[in-house]
Amino acid sequence: MKTLITIISLSLLASPLVLPAADPEPPADPDEVKTGVKDFFAMCAKPDGSFRPGIDPKYEGMSDSAYSDLAPVTYAVVIHKTFGWKLPDEEKTRAFLLSRQQADGSFVNVGGTVDPKSAAGRAYNTTMAIMALRALGTKPKHDPLPVFEVVLKADYKELPLYMTSFFPLAYLASGKPIPADADKKIKALMPLDNEGYLNDHVAATFHAAHYYRLVGEEVPKADAMLKRTLRDQKPDGSWLLNPPARDRHATFDAAFIIRQLGGDKPEAKKALAKATKWVLACRNKDGGFGHFPGSTSDADACYFHIGTLVMSGYLKPVDPLPKDPHLLGWGHLFPVKKNQ
Repeated sequence: MKTLITIISLSLLASPLVLPAADPEPPADPDEVKTGVKDFFAMCAKPDGSFRPGIDPKYEGMSDSAYSDLAPVTYAVVIHKTFGWKLPDEEKTRAFLLSRQQADGSFVNVGGTVDPKSAAGRAYNTTMAIMALRALGTKPKHDPLPVFEVVLKADYKELPLYMTSFFPLAYLASGKPIPADADKKIKALMPLDNEGYLNDHVAATFHAAHYYRLVGEEVPKADAMLKRTLRDQKPDGSWLLNPPARDRHATFDAAFIIRQLGGDKPEAKKALAKATKWVLACRNKDGGFGHFPGSTSDADACYFHIGTLVMSGYLKPVDPLPKDPHLLGWGHLFPVKKNQ
């Protein structure tokens, strides 16, 4: 009996001590979240009116922020206009963006991994700059639309499918609808499968949904797309179908689809509430957001996470909304159709 007691005692000593679960931290206050993001961008502001990807000058960014140095400044403008904030120096930001336009209408990056002369670089940089300048109430020095006309003649088929909605956004932000021939070409690149998905990827699917909403048409296979997107949500509230290198914006992409196609349906609200909890887990002590919990705060991540929190209703944008809110960013302020 004594031996048995000794064995049990040793077994207990060898087992890890299990303590009662601590009470979860209270959810962050929405105003505190907004203040933190505003402070983060203030610390990323550069003297020339642009913005670093992060607070540390040595941080080179991730995703869009690493792709082009026009991304952080564009997302800074978009977020500030979303909440009605003043930029640290709006005149310098406007001048910085205008300085990056070439005589042929294209905008170029100086820092970042994309080749500014490539079709993807020209389309990406020009769309981002058009978006930011429109938000600032400023027109480019040169007509930027010839850039897209050139790309649509030969290179558009080689662009990644996450760039399809760049085209109508660039045209609309320039005050014109996308030409019928261009519209036909881009739509041909977006055949949705039986589940309403494009390329089995939430990012490509998002841009298809975003495209159709921008051109004012019904999203094809909307019910199937909504159903698949809801089903793919992970238990932690996020979405991640493919490796992180290609899915850093997955939760935003899914949130847009659910908000636009699910409207006020209970299952849509439930999914967005779960997404909100995951997004808040990506928030850092410096006030910014990383792409994933524990990752470095990044200007790009801040936009997509803030956009998700706006779509979920957790954060309230400025009232009244900026002019043409559907053209600010990637659709976080896009009105929802009443029949959803």
